[in-house]
Formats: sequence, structure tokens, C-alpha cells
Amino acid sequence: MLTIKPRFTTFEEYLAYNDNSDRFYELFNGELIEVPPESGFNVEIATFLLLKFASLLGYRRVRGQGLELEVRGEPKNRYPDLTIIREEHIQQLSNRNTIRLSMSPPILVIEVVSPGEIQRDRDYIAKRIQYEDCGIPEYWIVNPQTKTILVLELTGNSYIEVGNFGNNYLVQSPIFKELKLKVSEVFNPN
Repeated sequence: MLTIKPRFTTFEEYLAYNDNSDRFYELFNGELIEVPPESGFNVEIATFLLLKFASLLGYRRVRGQGLELEVRGEPKNRYPDLTIIREEHIQQLSNRNTIRLSMSPPILVIEVVSPGEIQRDRDYIAKRIQYEDCGIPEYWIVNPQTKTILVLELTGNSYIEVGNFGNNYLVQSPIFKELKLKVSEVFNPN
């Protein structure tokens, strides 16, 4: 039996589509591209950070990889590894876990870099441009290969580097100043 892949001319058409699976797709040039699963170590890192932020903010404002962001450019959507949402998003996301461009941006997005040059460039360049364009105030790039956390803060229309933290340094978050998090804890949780 021949299966025809759906094509979408608008983001609204994509949002109305349901393939009755639990897969994540990025919408790229009108076509669905399945997002591969994360490595176990990346999931551990994202979960560790989720628990840290949930203890600080409450679990309702912290979303794991299932949160979808509508972005400009290609692809038209992203699934950050961790997102800190605004209070107003809790109700807005009750039916579909998608933050649209017409909504206020999330407060913080965190990406955990997967191995490989393509994945690295995606997090450091492509996603950075798209998140900057969305007006997301803070963006972290967590790199398990270098065991560093790059913290970027939106100033005007551009991200500036707050710091690229490693070893036993405390991560300095411009928004979450009360967060006490050593980089070494993230990569060596024992």
C-alpha cells in the first residue's frame, strides 16, 4: 500500500493534523520531518534541570521536550529540551502544548547539544537565530561534549553572551538570580 506524506501550506494546517502517534515533527518546507529521540544522557541532563527549575518555580511553569515553539524560518517549529514558560502560558497551553508566535515568548529555553557537527550548528547557530527572533529573553546551550553551559541574554534584538560556564562555576542566569547551580552538578549528578 502506498502511503502519501501530507504537505502543509500553512502552520494552521499543520496544527490541525493528527497522525495519532506520539512522534514529534518539525515542519520543514511544508513537509513533516520526524525529530529523532534524544540520547539517554541528554534526557538525564534535561530532567535534572527540569527538577532544579521545578523546585524553584513549581512544576507547572517548567516544560520538557514535548513543548513546541512556532518559529520563523525553516523549520517552522522547534521542541526545546527544556522551556520555562510564563504564568499566562499555563492556561494557553492546556489544549495544545504549542507556543505560537502571536503569544508572549517563553522566559527561558534550554537546548542540550547532541553529538555531531550538524547538531552542534543547529543549537549554536540556527536555533539561536530563531529564538532570538522570537524574543526569548534567555537561552542556554548545554554542551555535554565540552561540559559547558553557554548562557545568552536578549539585549535589544540580539543575544549577548553572559558567560560560558564550566567545571565548578555557578551558572549565572540574568533572570533566575536565585538559582544556585554548579555546572559540575549538571554533568556529574552523583
